[in-house]
Amino acid sequence: MPKILRIINRFNLGGITYNVTYLSKYLPAEYETMLIGGDKEPGEDSSTFIPEQLGLKPILIPEMKRAISWSEDKKAYTRIKEIIGDFKPDIVHTHASKAGAIGRLAAFNQKVPVIVHTFHGHVFHSYFGKAKTTLYKNVERYLAKRSSAIIAISDKQKYELTQIHKIAPPEKTHVINLGFDLNKFIDDKEDKRKDFRSKYLVEDDEIVLVIVGRLAPIKNHDMFLRCLKNALNRSTKKIRAFIVGDGETRAHCENTARNLNIDFTDFTIAPRKATLTFTSWITNVDWVLAGSDIVCLTSFNEGTPVSLIEAQAAGKPVITTDVGGVRDVVSDQTGFLTAVDDDAYYTEKLLSLIEEEALRQLMGAKGWEIVGKQFHYTRLVGDMDRLYKELLNKR
Repeated sequence: MPKILRIINRFNLGGITYNVTYLSKYLPAEYETMLIGGDKEPGEDSSTFIPEQLGLKPILIPEMKRAISWSEDKKAYTRIKEIIGDFKPDIVHTHASKAGAIGRLAAFNQKVPVIVHTFHGHVFHSYFGKAKTTLYKNVERYLAKRSSAIIAISDKQKYELTQIHKIAPPEKTHVINLGFDLNKFIDDKEDKRKDFRSKYLVEDDEIVLVIVGRLAPIKNHDMFLRCLKNALNRSTKKIRAFIVGDGETRAHCENTARNLNIDFTDFTIAPRKATLTFTSWITNVDWVLAGSDIVCLTSFNEGTPVSLIEAQAAGKPVITTDVGGVRDVVSDQTGFLTAVDDDAYYTEKLLSLIEEEALRQLMGAKGWEIVGKQFHYTRLVGDMDRLYKELLNKR
């Protein structure tokens, strides 16, 4: 029975946690998997309930934090080496940057036969200055040489990793799309819609825009707020907007809304009707999407944006900046893609979706066709099983 040690950066609420959970739970019974990772960061919601709901008990390594800390990182490295020594895995599979760095170094030094790393995104542009970005690229190239395989989660990401940033050669880099339990986004949609809109005091004739994800500089919420203001000034419809999530730029987003004269509320503190509502984290995103009409994204950089996959599964049209792996997820039949910071075009297309119900319905109806099979977890598990067997046979 092959043993797999699966290592995640941290158990925060997001697509990575779902993916490592499905891989840990649903791989064929011939595998034995241990799941470990760091805890959530301040401002994030914990997601350990996701693996626990499926009967998994992940091991938390509190020293493995997002920020670089030589003392904490060394403790995490030592702990992972101990786990490898006790568990004796045939495969160590790391997910995202911090787990990838510490986990792969520990696995290599412990002579684990197969070492696999998945890039769920990357920090090679729009995050740091030139010097730090170059440092991170060199670290990733060093680690890639000590990996048996690199996994990109989209064709666009593989091109960036192999051709632009030259992290790993194409023959070592495999594309395996993310996978999710998407059925919940099509079940009981009408009941969920009524419940969400009742809770947040949304009238039947109000158009709901949502943007889902952590509040961080890379997510570029300022653009969303600017275009929301433009739409409010020009639309004939009643518009409500919801920012679902939380994080380090929360106060900045509130200040931006204030400067734009957008009426807003933190519904967790002041549950009233407002043009813009901050909801903080909501775990049942299917409920949010059922209650919405349009899903937005304005990021400077993305890997494979989970919120857009989920939006299309729920039958909602999307409007998004054309960054990272977005084009591998969104079809021109299901949404609009714009350049980063092209407020005029973003506003124009957002207004089209707000004003034209028929357009919203047409784009929303195509969503399941685009994502239903490509991003279901059963496909993810099958693809990973085949890669593991290939790597084990080469060992």
